[in-house]
Amino acid sequence: MPHIHLRQSVILDNGAAFHVSRAVLDRARPKPLHTQDYHELFWLVNGKARLHLEDHKHTLVEGDLVFVPCDTPHGLQGVGEACHIVNIIVPSSEVSALLNRYPQAADFFAPSGHAPVLLHRGIRALSRLSSAAVTLESAPRTTLSLEAFLLPLISELVGDTRKMPDGVPAWLKTALIAADDPDTFQDGAAGLVAATGKSHAHVSRSMQKYFAMTPSDYINARRMDHAARLLAGTPDSLTEIAESLGISNMSHFHRLFRAQFNMTPRRYREKNQKGVIQPV
Repeated sequence: MPHIHLRQSVILDNGAAFHVSRAVLDRARPKPLHTQDYHELFWLVNGKARLHLEDHKHTLVEGDLVFVPCDTPHGLQGVGEACHIVNIIVPSSEVSALLNRYPQAADFFAPSGHAPVLLHRGIRALSRLSSAAVTLESAPRTTLSLEAFLLPLISELVGDTRKMPDGVPAWLKTALIAADDPDTFQDGAAGLVAATGKSHAHVSRSMQKYFAMTPSDYINARRMDHAARLLAGTPDSLTEIAESLGISNMSHFHRLFRAQFNMTPRRYREKNQKGVIQPV
């Protein structure tokens, strides 16, 4: 079936550097799919959706962020209750200029015809993204306004997508980014596996292949990194910190922390915390 081709000249005002819209997705399956001569990024504010591509489909949930390149056939379908999205259209000329100065952004703005880039933002990151979109909606449609929105987002995403071994599949990269968020790692290895949409056995084999560790090892390392930040930057008690990690057994928490940092949580706090007022 032929695709519908959408053009930025119809959607964008003359000279506009971007377009912002909000929509409730139709629950009907999109027929046919469409292509476009611009880049777009969108994220689910709430609800579930299906992203239809030519040969497969992805189930999207609240917090999923998708970068769609030019000339990639796709369509969106709401699932269940009302699914709200925020959509931003960016001309290819703006993306090209951005990539010339910030080549790291190429991890998200893929070449024409390539698969969309799917990422997930936890509740805190999603809140920041939504607040930035509100500012963008009321801003002049200039390159300055666009980059004031995009550059903090890209910087955050680049920080999330730390260097990974060659060959790591996209589904695992996305899950490992999600695993840095407390909403995921509070559930332990099960949270990581759920973020992949794959079986536990398949995730375990992939983690051993690319990282030589189990899902539990990876998640516990992320938990302890987060615990270290809380110990150094907050007055939260050790019990509160352990509970925020999804760990109820304090002995287990101490063992994991000592194994990663070669000192107790209390000693780490004494060594690294500066200027945080402790509760009486």
